[in-house]
Amino acid sequence: MGIRKPLVIACMALAPMAQAQDSGNWKGEAELGLLITSGNTEETKVNSRLGLQHETQTWRNTGEFSSRYTEAEDQTTAEEYKAALEADYKFDDQQYWFVRGSYEDDRFSGYDFESTLTTGYGNRVWQSGERSFLDLSVGGGYRYNKLKEDNADGRDVEEEAIARLAGQFDYAFSDTALFRQKLSTEIGLDDNNAITQSETALQTTIVGSLSMKAAFRVKHVSDAPAGSEKTDTETSLSLLYGF
Repeated sequence: MGIRKPLVIACMALAPMAQAQDSGNWKGEAELGLLITSGNTEETKVNSRLGLQHETQTWRNTGEFSSRYTEAEDQTTAEEYKAALEADYKFDDQQYWFVRGSYEDDRFSGYDFESTLTTGYGNRVWQSGERSFLDLSVGGGYRYNKLKEDNADGRDVEEEAIARLAGQFDYAFSDTALFRQKLSTEIGLDDNNAITQSETALQTTIVGSLSMKAAFRVKHVSDAPAGSEKTDTETSLSLLYGF
């Protein structure tokens, strides 16, 4: 069945948790959302994500891996896999220099894959406690996207220099409730094609390290491949385990 692949990936995402718990320099969170309906509409939705962070006095390294799968009436309607890695060299408690790489494979996006490599300057412009902060960053880099054959429109790839602007705002209402807003845009310097992504999330602790998370995600491509929508949205409800 089509659902096996994303479920296997979700299980693989949960596997490193035991090792991560034994290392004081690592922390992270594993997320899994599963919705199965039957009756008038038969639909299966699977969302999974693994986020890891390793921090020392001078370095902060983060990685995020996620998948999304939807099947309705025995037809796959969404299938997406993402990975992003970032290394930050910290000049002090606020300023840092980042290097970031990302890869995305979305079956219904019009691309075979999308990838970027960027570097630039970041600043933690505000922080209150350990869980509330505002990070802003600006940089530049390179985009390499492979178009699907049906959407190529006379070209096989999109490759160009890009500018990247990004921000993340975390605010802890209490010890058990956290609001998070992520926003980024990557603008092509040749054709001005801008890819903007936003995630708004609210999570609250259920018990111990287990939380419930509700999230709304938007991705907008200003110059989307032919036959593809410019804007994709997703609303999700999932369980999150912090470690």
